Amino acid sequence: MRVLVTGADGFVGKNLCAALECIRDGKDRRSHLQRLLPLELYRYDCRSSPDELARWCRTCDFVFHLAGVNRPKDPAEFDGNAQGLEEVLSCLRAAGNRCPVMLASSVQATLEGRYAGSAYGESKLAAERLLRAHGEACGSRVLVYRLPNLYGKWCRPNYNSVVATFCDAIAHGRPYVVNDPSTELELLYIDDLVEELLRALLGQERREGAFCVAGPTDRVTLGKVAELLEGFRVARTSLLVPDVSAGSFSSKLLSTYQSCLDPHDLSYALDAKADARGSFVEVLKTPDRGQVSVNVSAPGATKGQHWHHSKWEKFLVVSGEALIRVRRLGRDAAGEPHPVVEYHVRGDEPTVVEMVPGHVHSIENLSDEHELVTLMWASECFDPDHPDTFFEEI
Repeated sequence: MRVLVTGADGFVGKNLCAALECIRDGKDRRSHLQRLLPLELYRYDCRSSPDELARWCRTCDFVFHLAGVNRPKDPAEFDGNAQGLEEVLSCLRAAGNRCPVMLASSVQATLEGRYAGSAYGESKLAAERLLRAHGEACGSRVLVYRLPNLYGKWCRPNYNSVVATFCDAIAHGRPYVVNDPSTELELLYIDDLVEELLRALLGQERREGAFCVAGPTDRVTLGKVAELLEGFRVARTSLLVPDVSAGSFSSKLLSTYQSCLDPHDLSYALDAKADARGSFVEVLKTPDRGQVSVNVSAPGATKGQHWHHSKWEKFLVVSGEALIRVRRLGRDAAGEPHPVVEYHVRGDEPTVVEMVPGHVHSIENLSDEHELVTLMWASECFDPDHPDTFFEEI
């Protein structure tokens, strides 16, 4: 498969080309994409020559036309959206190439509502008409995608994405303005768009009427976007992990925000609670999935010696050797204390031991020389006002 991508250095182009390169180079091994191999990628951008375009149009099997004029100083420059497409189509016709052509249009091409009279929308509509005429005349398959607001990694701030602008400002501690928090946006995540474009390359595009489906979108207000982003900013101190459930807007927005962080600003200190027995560090918390912590036990130290009403935990020793003891609280039918159950665990033999409600538990470092490091997950975040932790010797 020989694929021509115009506008290869733009936001969509960079993401699409990165995905195609991973397929080409054997890094993306998803079975359904292997049909595209061997894959050859032609990247056309502002540095490419007309001769290169003509040569690539002679041999390509599919064209993604992503090049366009977005924010010109002179509105007359929007004419370049149709002119740029015509250059590609002319080269294809000259070569007798009837390959499929995809066009990145815009919802502004509807010229309805707030898009009425949009010079950008009119230029995109003109490009759509050009492509459809080409398809009818040459018998080529045409794919028109009217794209809404896009966001994701590598999106350019202060250009044509308010999400990128907000992400960049908040990630770098710069001021930003939310003019009307109630303004609703239809947002499409770049990875979802790229997946749809790969479907198109496989001949499996989804259509609704005369247009192709660009991907699942979310309708979110500007105020909500800013609120979520501010929450991401303070997560380093609150340790709260936002909703990252598969397909959620929050997860996609968080990935976008994280991609805007400076490579020199990717670390932050945590608060270690330390005493003679060792230390305890909370690493992350979630609203509904508890928290993760790292517990370090000094040589010979014993920790725990308590039980919980409702909280339950998972202990995983990652370094060292430990003896975990568990005993059901109270006494048996004969009035005797319930027996102690022991688990001997080591960091080189990963084993999870669960601490369940109503059971006293402890963890002892069996080494007199080395620290014991244990990864701990608790079913709920620690609340100092309601700790649900009660001392009891094992």
